Amino acid sequence: MEEALYDIPLLRQFAGICLDAIPSDPTILHFRHWLEKHHLSEALFEEVNTHLASLQLFIKRGSIVDATIIHAPSSTKNRQNSRDPDMKATRKGNQCYFGMKAHIGVDAQTGLVHSLVGTSANVADVTQVHHLLHGQEEVVHGNVGYKGVMRRSEHQHRVVTWHIPRIGLAGAGAAGMGKTSASAKSQRENPG
Repeated sequence: MEEALYDIPLLRQFAGICLDAIPSDPTILHFRHWLEKHHLSEALFEEVNTHLASLQLFIKRGSIVDATIIHAPSSTKNRQNSRDPDMKATRKGNQCYFGMKAHIGVDAQTGLVHSLVGTSANVADVTQVHHLLHGQEEVVHGNVGYKGVMRRSEHQHRVVTWHIPRIGLAGAGAAGMGKTSASAKSQRENPG
């Protein structure tokens, strides 16, 4: 988080922090624990969403679900000589990460975040969808990490259209599919 505050001016502006006053990672971690201890994270988020809803900024017909890994130092060089128990290691492609994961539900029309869940980084995206939907969606969009969501028991009652890509097409895009088709066609037309 400290790194993000240095790198992203919009985050500094949102947090009301100038470059010479950015808190260190341990300070941010202590603040997060303080918010959790006093159950203020949820209350603050609910207050913001209530305000946005009062301005009628949520359309509520569709949601986009996604998750992002929030990197944390894996070092044990601290007072407790241990890692934060909420932080875990995970793998994305060939890269290993240590930290937490932010799972978000976003209004598809306005782009406003309507739900947020924090978990260890090793928690599968598809297991958190029921926390990210408000129940009034007609359409839900997600990436390949949400494959099979419509078959999970907690979503059997939902009457929504799921837009989740199949695993073989993720990242390939039209260009990748075109190359495969052209290659197959070339082999059929020129078999030798």
